[in-house]
Amino acid sequence: MPNTILLQETASTNDYLKRNAHILPSGTVIIAFNQTAGRGQKGNSWEAEPGKNATLSLLIKKPNVGIKEQFAISEAVSLAIVDVLENFATGFKIKWPNDIYHGDSKIGGILIEHSLNGDGIDHTIAGVGVNINQQMFTSDAPNPISLTHITGDTYDMNEISELFSEKMEQYCNFDGSKEQLNAMHQRYLERLYRYDGKPHLFTTPNGAQFEATIEAVAPDGTLTLRHASDDSLHDYHFKEVGFIINKKQFI
Repeated sequence: MPNTILLQETASTNDYLKRNAHILPSGTVIIAFNQTAGRGQKGNSWEAEPGKNATLSLLIKKPNVGIKEQFAISEAVSLAIVDVLENFATGFKIKWPNDIYHGDSKIGGILIEHSLNGDGIDHTIAGVGVNINQQMFTSDAPNPISLTHITGDTYDMNEISELFSEKMEQYCNFDGSKEQLNAMHQRYLERLYRYDGKPHLFTTPNGAQFEATIEAVAPDGTLTLRHASDDSLHDYHFKEVGFIINKKQFI
């Protein structure tokens, strides 16, 4: 069982761990009933109605993963979230790099923050937000969905947050072997949104649109796309390309 700290309210579970990482043991999980300033990728805010969604962060010290393979932590956390959600429904996917989708709607997001020390990772904070019981969303998020929307049921937030905590810690217990990383990477690809051999619409930050097929994801998280226009391969890092879903852009 992870070392769990329950908070009635905090600005950000990731920020709480940042401030206290030096005194907390590896495996500590912060769970917040109300997160007032939750963050997503690229500094986006995360809407979460108090008491209705899973907002938590895991501290991983000396994760036994090299800097060049740090995306493995994102893969591990993403797979852990999908594993838990599949106890209640099917059809969940991981949208590169680490959003959790059901169909073309977003149910969860993950924010991974590393603290480096010399040539290695000193510690990692993995923040997770998953929409569970929320039924109405008031922000400008274009495609939110919750587990309640999918199943019609409501859930005990303490129980489901504990399930996320335990599965995340389990997945992030790296033994340092290539075999473990390769097996997890293969599973990540099997759960990857739109990794289906078909061309889909993508966009660059300057608004250019193109059709491409997802070819691969490298150990550092680089996405390789095959452009439909000329069959050429191109590599993209975080923030360099986004998905177009139902004519909306997702960078």
